[in-house]
Amino acid sequence: MKFFKDSKLFFWTMWLLAVVVIVYFATRISFVFHPIFVLFSTLFIPVLSAGFLFYLFNPLVKLLQKVKLKRSYAVMLVMILFLGGAAAFIIKTVPVLMEQLSDLVTNIPAIISDIEIQAKDLTLFSKSNNVDLEETLNRLNISLDAISKTILSSVTTSISSILAMVANLTIVLITVPIMLFYMFHDGEKFQPAVANLFPEKYKKHVIELLHQTNEVISAYISGKGLASIVVAILIYFGFLFIGLPYTLLLAIINGATNLIPYIGPFIGAAPAFIVGLTISPATAFFVALVVFIVQQLDANFLTPKFVGKSLAIHPLTIIIILLVAGKMMGIVGIIFGVPAFAVIKTIIIYIKSTRMSAIENKKIEVEK
Repeated sequence: MKFFKDSKLFFWTMWLLAVVVIVYFATRISFVFHPIFVLFSTLFIPVLSAGFLFYLFNPLVKLLQKVKLKRSYAVMLVMILFLGGAAAFIIKTVPVLMEQLSDLVTNIPAIISDIEIQAKDLTLFSKSNNVDLEETLNRLNISLDAISKTILSSVTTSISSILAMVANLTIVLITVPIMLFYMFHDGEKFQPAVANLFPEKYKKHVIELLHQTNEVISAYISGKGLASIVVAILIYFGFLFIGLPYTLLLAIINGATNLIPYIGPFIGAAPAFIVGLTISPATAFFVALVVFIVQQLDANFLTPKFVGKSLAIHPLTIIIILLVAGKMMGIVGIIFGVPAFAVIKTIIIYIKSTRMSAIENKKIEVEK
């Protein structure tokens, strides 16, 4: 009996078995959790959006406080700037985006036809150079017709998703500013409120841990968000310079996907590259060149300047996180998987360092 009591293997086996049993019974009575899931899914996007904007603009609130402006006035000024900027963006930009999106949807058959023409020209060029490209594609089981249908299906699915998202945008536009205001107004009360839930001897550690995780999230979201805005602006002017259509739409896609580490720029560049390819291979090359130059600026200047080394996560680990989080939660997991991992890492490191400090202090007391 003592062996089972002292055995770590037995302890963790029992814990694992308990978790499996709980998960099994939870799946059997999933209808009980359905109202909770509906509530969570309804609030998830507004809360997530308000939280993102809070960390994006909170550095500005702190900056205004440093110039001797009361926090309440700083919050009001930032909210006025945010609402005014959002209104101006909607009035000036959304009609252009909708027009470009409508044109893109209308021209999808023409775009696919242009891609097929470019592919045929490439095939003729390859034959003139004693390279049978069509035979090579057949050997690799690659069909241009299948690729065209896949692209059309993917674009159609994406457009349907966009239209469904636009349908829910009204609720988000109403709730997010209200949530954001209260996050600004009562945000400083969050850490003490959470600390009060713990015994007195843990309060100091809880506040310090919350402070560290808050710094990690703030550095990543505000830094990466600002870097992505600059990337979108640079991409916009770059695409405008080379005469690419749908400039604003493609620039916003590039800026949004830039929030995803490593693979984001490739995802964002794909639609622009395809549009460029419908014009000419030279245009597609210049699209790739613009994206490459901007991403080099982002990787070597913008992200190090705005984000710094707050995450300190190995690139291979980030790629694994993106794959797992993307499989579990889709686009939300891809965007927020890395900062979530960084928070978990911060918590583990803090707990480990606290325990090590406690052990060292005990050794010092024993030696005395």
